[in-house]
Amino acid sequence: MPDVINPASLAPPRGYSNGLLFPANGRVLFVAGQIGWDREGHFPSDELAAQFDLALANVLDVVREAGGAPEHVGRLTIYVTDKHEYIAAAKTIGASYRARMGKHYPAMALVQVAALLEDRAKVEIEATAVIP
Repeated sequence: MPDVINPASLAPPRGYSNGLLFPANGRVLFVAGQIGWDREGHFPSDELAAQFDLALANVLDVVREAGGAPEHVGRLTIYVTDKHEYIAAAKTIGASYRARMGKHYPAMALVQVAALLEDRAKVEIEATAVIP
């Protein structure tokens, strides 16, 4: 398990960690941006919260395929096309996050972008994990 680094000189983080320090004996996995579509490349929903849930599931599928688990994720970058829609869905997104990640909060950033490559995509999540 990594050490959580949250300096007292920073505002307390909410739903993320300022830093995670992993032991040096792991393998680093870079997970490409994953969107909320299924294995056939179809979007089951146009709702941001549902797409977030599936995008995070897709990220974790890559992590598990590499031999890891949610607690091995050190960083998530979340790209959304509408931060106001994200904020409005925050409770549902938070519940989905906790169902998949538990109480593990990696370093995270949320970035609003003009668009994503797939027109129907509302969220894309990329990750970095350290697999023991």
